[in-house]
Parts: sequence; C-alpha cells; structure tokens
Amino acid sequence: MHIRQLQLRDFRSWPELSLDLLPGATVFIGRNGFGKTNIVEAIGYTAHLGSHRVSQDGPLVRAGAPNARISTTAVNQGRELTTHLLIKPHAANQAQLNRTRLNSPRELLGVVKTVLFAPEDLALVRGEPNERRRYLDEIIATRQPRLAGVKADYDRVLKQRNALLKSATVALRRGYHSEEGASALSTLDVWDSQLAGFGSQVIAARKQLLVELSEHVHDAYAGIAPESRPAKLGYRSTVDDTLRELVGDTATALEPAVIEAAMLTELGKRRQREIERGMSLVGPHRDDLELILGEQPAKGFASHGETWSFALALRLAEFSLLRADGSDPVLILDDVFAELDRKRREKLVAIATDAEQVLITAAVDGDLPGNLDAVVQRHRVTMTTTDAGRISQLEAPGGAEQ
Repeated sequence: MHIRQLQLRDFRSWPELSLDLLPGATVFIGRNGFGKTNIVEAIGYTAHLGSHRVSQDGPLVRAGAPNARISTTAVNQGRELTTHLLIKPHAANQAQLNRTRLNSPRELLGVVKTVLFAPEDLALVRGEPNERRRYLDEIIATRQPRLAGVKADYDRVLKQRNALLKSATVALRRGYHSEEGASALSTLDVWDSQLAGFGSQVIAARKQLLVELSEHVHDAYAGIAPESRPAKLGYRSTVDDTLRELVGDTATALEPAVIEAAMLTELGKRRQREIERGMSLVGPHRDDLELILGEQPAKGFASHGETWSFALALRLAEFSLLRADGSDPVLILDDVFAELDRKRREKLVAIATDAEQVLITAAVDGDLPGNLDAVVQRHRVTMTTTDAGRISQLEAPGGAEQ
C-alpha cells in the first residue's frame, strides 16, 4: 500500500497543502515546530481516526478555522481509493469514500493502513495502561474494522453506566428496600448486560491478537537486543480469576460467550464496591498489556536502551502482522532516528528499505542514517508569518515555495 496524494486544509499549521507522493522513501526535513510532523500525523489520523500526539480533535484544526479537512488517495494492490475527513472540533466529524458520504468515519478504517514510529512510543513501555490498550485496539480496528464499532459501543455503555453509579449512589445503596432503589438496580442490570456483551468481544479480540503478536514481538526484540533478556507479552484482565474458575487455562477462554459469562459473574461480585466508589471496576477499560523482560515487567525494570528496544519491537511486530495480512502498511518514522543508537537505526533502515512506502521526518539532514538509500523524494518544510499567523510551507527542490 502507498499514499499517492495527500491534501490538507486548515489542518494544524497548514492552511493548504497538496502533495503527490511516490512509493519508496520520502523525507521531510524541517526545524521543530515548523509542521513536518503535522503532515504524517494527518495520514496517521486517516488510518486510526486519532492522533498519536493529542487525545482531542480541537488542536488539529488551525486557529481561527471552523474545521479541518484531510484527503488521501491510497493505492492498494492496484486499486485506488480516496478518503475525505472533515474534522469538526465542536460537532461530529464527517467522512467520504470516493464520492460516497459515509454514515460514520469508522467506515474508513482499514482503507489506509499505517505503522508509526515516534518518540512518544516510549510511553508504550513507561506509560499508563491506556497507552498499551490503545496500541492493541488500533491494530484490531485496522484488521477488523467492525470491532472498532464494538469498542465505541462499549465506551458509550461504560459512560452511561458510570453516570448511573455516580448520580444514583444513594438510591443504589438503599437497594430493593425502596422503589427508587429497585428502579436504579434494574437499570444497572441492563447496563451490566450490555457492558458484558460488548466488553467480552473487546477482551476476546485483544487476547486473540496477543496469540498472533507474541512471536513477532519476541523475534523483533531478539533481533534488536540479542544480548538482553527475552521479551514476552501477557494480558492482565479484571476477569482472569473468574475465567480460570469457569474453564481453567483452555482455548475456550478466548471465546466471547465464555468471557461474557465471566464478566457478568465478576460484575455481580463487585457490585457493592462499584456502588460505593461510583465507578465501573470490571471490563476491558481496566485491563493492561503486560510487557515482560525475562521474568520482570519492563515498566520500572528496563534500562533506557531496553525500553527503546521493546517499543521498537512492538512497532516492528505490528508491521510484520499487517504485512502478513496481504499488503505493506505505510511506514512512518517521525523524528526517531535522532533518538536511536547505531544498532537500532540499522534495524529500522532494514525495514524501511524493504517497505513499499516510507515517510520520514527529521529536524536536520544529519539526523538521517548514512545508509538510508533510495530516497525518492525530499521536501524541506519551512514556516512563514502572515496576517493569519504562522503557517507551514513546503520548499520545492528549486527553492520556490509550494
């Protein structure tokens, strides 16, 4: 897969950008804050409907503009598809595929596939569980777009269930001794059923992904840091103990129906505590992807080099898994070479040389490895001050502004 054309309007620092891209390696050079990362961020947003830099859409819209637009034309095994995303900071985003208006932007998932390496990847190892959950969920959504809808439904139910636990605390504590309490508990039962139904599918998909991902991570880490301890993955869920009670350590523990039964059982066990705390304590929103080196968790025990190696191994594994599905994802390397030592640079260059399309950002030419051959395009990103504020521009090869 490769991106043939990218067009931006009022996205971050770009009031306008129209860029033709080629297979192979394209490099964007520009000082920090000039807008080079905004280009690859837009492509990543199209792939995942989210940014690797911010959690909200507001900062993606250029100051003073009502909305932003991202359009990409992707070529996958000879077939071209053009996506359009209208990002609205205070309303629902809109999406279009070729000339067809879509009911939801989620229908674009899977059209553009990317794997992005960035300095923020250190948070996969050092950060909070939500970073690692997002890593899993983005891969799942790329490979099985339907499950992105399941995850969205789960998040909706979770929000409403939490609202009930907070707003009806007094009534819930009274229980069936009052009409108000009985009504609140009945409503909670409905939310429990829906939470378990959607949540079990999310947990099953994550566990199944780990089955496929684990070997790739182990091999990638061994290739980057052969002198280190072996890397392993695990999945820690709020329903693990109940699952073991129901089925033991068997393959049926991956089936959504079994996980749903375990989740309902666990919700029953923790109901009183949830009422007391006013929050949902059971479900995939409380789970974590475990990153293990040898017999110890990587978080808190890995050195700086081991942390970088594990983060790279996770992305390399993601790339290998998506490639095995039938076509290369677009590989994005955002300001990472300056952060890496020679050995890790060489590993990334080996992958970059073999990928169908690679988009690379760097602050200066010196940040790029000397053995990075076959760069087919090189763009210099500059910034200028106008009446509308500071805006990004591309410098054409001859020196003129695009």
